[in-house]
Amino acid sequence: MQLGTVIGHATSTIKHPSLNGWRMSIVQLLGNDRAPEGDAIIAVDKWGSSPGQTVILNSDGKGARELVGDQKSPVRWFVIGIVDE
Repeated sequence: MQLGTVIGHATSTIKHPSLNGWRMSIVQLLGNDRAPEGDAIIAVDKWGSSPGQTVILNSDGKGARELVGDQKSPVRWFVIGIVDE
């Protein structure tokens, strides 16, 4: 699991069919000190997080594919919760 801050949402007119109907959040990963760390990633988000919110992410590709219901999906990251601050 990894913490991250939502910095926006991705919009795509052409994407893998398994991602149709899913919100894709752009998330800046955070280190232990909650400082930005590394490059931003795109995560499938069923919780409806907003820019500025801190979220809990999971990078289990198999779990992400089960979430979207397609074993051939390219998805890897997904939001598993929003941090209540």
